[in-house]
Amino acid sequence: MRIPLQYQRTEYDCGPTSLLNAISFLFDREEFPPDVLRHCMICTLDSYNDKGEAHKNGTSGMAMSFIACWLNEYARATKFPIRAEALTGNDVYIDENSPIIKALKAGAAAIVRVFLDCGHYVTLTGLTEEGIELFDPYYRDTPFSEAEIRIIDNKPFSANRLVSLRHFNREDDVPYAFGPVSSRVAVILYNTSKAKI
Repeated sequence: MRIPLQYQRTEYDCGPTSLLNAISFLFDREEFPPDVLRHCMICTLDSYNDKGEAHKNGTSGMAMSFIACWLNEYARATKFPIRAEALTGNDVYIDENSPIIKALKAGAAAIVRVFLDCGHYVTLTGLTEEGIELFDPYYRDTPFSEAEIRIIDNKPFSANRLVSLRHFNREDDVPYAFGPVSSRVAVILYNTSKAKI
């Protein structure tokens, strides 16, 4: 059974929520191993804020890379049909030959770090002629001022935003831009029993 994708419960848990949403997008609830849920929650929310408060600066790119490695090891050991690929820096971009676009065309999901008032993780789930469909775990029901960003309210199992392709590659602080190349992070997840890889 498919389940609707989830919204974050605090100001800080966009990372684990986006990871779990990607897995929920790729697998039915009955297929989702509790080990994966537990590990995603334990290994994220690893950053400290400027006041030295634990967990209140979200999830680091290092934690996302570690989760990708752990998922691949978990798949090897248990035969769970998942494959993860971590990308950083110059490898995180959007064009017809980019790893992210190729993955979305193959039926994968991608967790990417974007800007939304601060660093923020979302789950990319599909392509249309108008752009990339994504699920943003930060709840919002008011329209964006940017014409390149639209709210989707009728796809609870896959997407709640549509963002134009060219918008992601921006390096400035605008919603859903990847931002400076040095801070770009993505994790691509495949259901290897279904993906066209």
